[in-house]
Amino acid sequence: MKNIAIIVCSGVGKRMGTNIPKQFLKVNNKPIICYTIDKFENCSQIDEIIIVTNKDYIDYFKNDIVHNYNYKKIVKVVEGGKERLNSVYNGINSIEDKNNIVLIHDGVRPFIEEKDIINIIENTKIYNACILGVKVKDTVKICKDGFIENTPNREDIFLAQTPQSFKYELLKEAYDYIINNNIFVTDDASVIESFGEKVKIVEGSYNNIKITTPEDLKFFG
Repeated sequence: MKNIAIIVCSGVGKRMGTNIPKQFLKVNNKPIICYTIDKFENCSQIDEIIIVTNKDYIDYFKNDIVHNYNYKKIVKVVEGGKERLNSVYNGINSIEDKNNIVLIHDGVRPFIEEKDIINIIENTKIYNACILGVKVKDTVKICKDGFIENTPNREDIFLAQTPQSFKYELLKEAYDYIINNNIFVTDDASVIESFGEKVKIVEGSYNNIKITTPEDLKFFG
């Protein structure tokens, strides 16, 4: 059984306000996506990496990223789709060996820690479908038309992160189901949920943020 990381970096990053996708922005003369790849490249439990990116950046990725930074675990660079779920689906369909654990990670989450990667892999061996998440720190209010409807117990509320990790066969079957039935979801756990299966929450780190706006770049120090 291999542990394969699909790193999705096919977004355009509109909220970053730049003329290139945010994953290719350089911090300390190094693209953000490379900080992310490094975490999986250097993790002893990761066997292969598949990159999913915009078709206009495939050649750039192969020539300027994979070659220049001498990545050994990247086995494929796959074209992304219209939505994130289509991009992930393309990555899943590029996997040939089926007996695997597949981790799906945002290309702009460069602060993931190795211990959390290993922890979610170990949990996936037991529970088949897992995601990293952190408990909310503030009280959450459910509102409608500007007024509070109810106040859920914040101990039961988690903020979803990546990587999200799954046994390949379950992930492929669930993705086939939502694609064939035109079901729209925003993360991979929702794919499994829509398929009627349970997903295990594995507590992660508050440092594992997604780079979304210029203010987030300050986390690089």
